[in-house]
Amino acid sequence: MDRLKGKVAIVTGAALGLGRATATRMAEEGASVGLFDILDDQGQALADELAARGFKARYWRCDTSKEAEVQRAIDEAAAHFGRLDILVNNAGVSGANKPTHELTEAEWDYVQAINVKGVFFGVKHAIPHMRKAGGGSIINLSSIYGLVGAGDVPPYHASKGAVRLMSKNDALTYAPDRIRVNSVHPGFIWTPMVQHFVADSGDTQAARQATDALHPLGHMGEPDDIAWGCVYLASEEAKFVTGSELVIDGGYTAR
Repeated sequence: MDRLKGKVAIVTGAALGLGRATATRMAEEGASVGLFDILDDQGQALADELAARGFKARYWRCDTSKEAEVQRAIDEAAAHFGRLDILVNNAGVSGANKPTHELTEAEWDYVQAINVKGVFFGVKHAIPHMRKAGGGSIINLSSIYGLVGAGDVPPYHASKGAVRLMSKNDALTYAPDRIRVNSVHPGFIWTPMVQHFVADSGDTQAARQATDALHPLGHMGEPDDIAWGCVYLASEEAKFVTGSELVIDGGYTAR
């Protein structure tokens, strides 16, 4: 229960799915947690739920594609909790599922603005606070599709590949500051994003079974599978881990 005791974490995209699970597990492990999202009702509900359980949590509205909002929210959270030790750049979208030659510039830019610029803005404005704290852990959510291709959703693949290399480069840059930077690469996890993806195929049950079968373990993952990986990377258990890829994918990329 004390793996993150005394630490302060920010989780973007915290209202649902992987972000919600990660914020919850980090709070349970002793961290004070800033919840960033644009889903105000769900974000505030999670903050209230965690507070009712005796944990320290507060919600901030933050569109991660807008630098001014990211800077304001990070600065306010660090001031509110007194420091910043952990940043989980989780907010993301999948985008248009079209071949590259059919995509519009707007469809491409929409995904990059959230998935790539959002990570850039988060790291940029967390670094001064982590330096002040004497170190920290930055955890960037990439994907199996930051490692391999699938022949679909080109903007998403491009964005998650960018996050992977941004993480490695920043790990080198900020290692002297004792700031660790790692990427997490989930397989298909049963979250609202994946549920929407499966529902779009028409036959939801058949599509879910087909998606389960993509993983050698025979099923999709659960949000907690990723949340516990993030807790590990945020904790002192991972004090010698930086510039790494934590792949949590049921064996998807082992082929």
